[in-house]
Amino acid sequence: MALDPLLLSRLQWAWVIAWHILLPAFTVGLAAYIAVLEGLHLITGREAYARISAFWTKIFAVSFAMGVVSGIVMPFQFGTNWSRFTDATANIISPMMAYEGFLAFALEASFLGILLFGRPLVPRWAHFFAALMVSLGTLFSSFWILATNSWMQTPGGYTIINGRFFPTDWLAIVFSSSFPYRLLHNDTAFFITTAFVVLGVGAFLVRRGGRRQEEPRLMMRMALNLLIIIVPLQMLLGDLHGRNTLDRQPAKLAAIEGLWQSAGPMPEALFAIPDQAAHKNTHEIDVPHLGSLILTHSLNGRVRGLEEWPSDQWPPVWPVFFAFRIMVGIALLMLAVVVIGWILRLRGDLYDSVWFLRLCQWFAPAGFVAVLMGWTTTEVGRQPWTVYGLFRTADSVTPSLTGSDVLASLLMYVAVYLIMYPAGVAYMAAIVRRGLQPAEDDVGEIGAGHPRAPITEISSRSAAGAPQPFGGPSA
Repeated sequence: MALDPLLLSRLQWAWVIAWHILLPAFTVGLAAYIAVLEGLHLITGREAYARISAFWTKIFAVSFAMGVVSGIVMPFQFGTNWSRFTDATANIISPMMAYEGFLAFALEASFLGILLFGRPLVPRWAHFFAALMVSLGTLFSSFWILATNSWMQTPGGYTIINGRFFPTDWLAIVFSSSFPYRLLHNDTAFFITTAFVVLGVGAFLVRRGGRRQEEPRLMMRMALNLLIIIVPLQMLLGDLHGRNTLDRQPAKLAAIEGLWQSAGPMPEALFAIPDQAAHKNTHEIDVPHLGSLILTHSLNGRVRGLEEWPSDQWPPVWPVFFAFRIMVGIALLMLAVVVIGWILRLRGDLYDSVWFLRLCQWFAPAGFVAVLMGWTTTEVGRQPWTVYGLFRTADSVTPSLTGSDVLASLLMYVAVYLIMYPAGVAYMAAIVRRGLQPAEDDVGEIGAGHPRAPITEISSRSAAGAPQPFGGPSA
């Protein structure tokens, strides 16, 4: 059987980016959380904030390192597997990828050392500033990556000369028509993902005996405070993003809805088995008019079906259809968990309800699943295009590539990632099981060899400008 280099290249890209996206989904929100903790520690002087920050900074360092390793190999595939795409779009894609590398990543990397090792060496305000810069770096990184992806989804500000894209309006390129919706929806999903991890870890530490400890309870309260706002907000942002998709990528929207023939009013299929060959759904359970109401905000709004486009321009329907519903289902369950948590909190039973603490632990990875399903909806729904409506995926692959070449590299990636990710997760889990240490232990560990003086003493000495010993060989 012949090995198809196009199919294998797509599988390789999907494998690499599916693992990689789990890390920004965590580190973007976690960096912001650490910056908030450092700011609160600076303002209030409460050591609990410093201990929580030191605890999560160790986990952030591991996930950041894994993100660098898994992310750095991705651009190489533009040259090895997708050279025709690179050749056609380099004048637009390359500058935006460079901005991400030289501005966002450089900002993160420059201040990460201060965040990791600087607590014994710099005043509190400088440590907070480093945390803030790391957080801004992660946000800038998501800005440029999503700007690049959004241009591929809804291209604008270009002209095509001899089969190559050339920029004519950089504002239209960077701020493409789908970019604001995609950026807000994506980054909010990252914050939700992190908040559920914090909630789950806090619940684990409370269950393990931390009901009387301030830090685990503070983690849970801070997570619930954020989630009660941003989970409903995410649903509003998802609605705005969906309406933009209806306007800008209607074939993708039709695939998401499993809609074959145009309809007005349109029902909402809660469940179905899409049959792409027969252009119909089987075993369908739907709600009349609900699809029109959601998508057009009118009970009788008309929505275009897939049959309005040639079948060779359809995305694969069933992955998009089911991924979207899994994502929405998880969002609804998340909202239920948050509401239950607030009810228990108002009743004073939050930390004593063992069943809810276990539920929070089970839901800790839910955000990662939702992010993967959202990514699948977005990227598979863009097929058969790399640049939507203009440049096909089949025309993007490197012409000299052989199936055996891609299979060999794919197997290598599979092996490396199946070693690296479990090892990294196991190490982070070990940090969680160890729990929060006394302030002096956290400072000593993060400071990599600095004498383990209490945070208050170190911070006051630093603020006074007293000479500080260097942090030891590993610093």
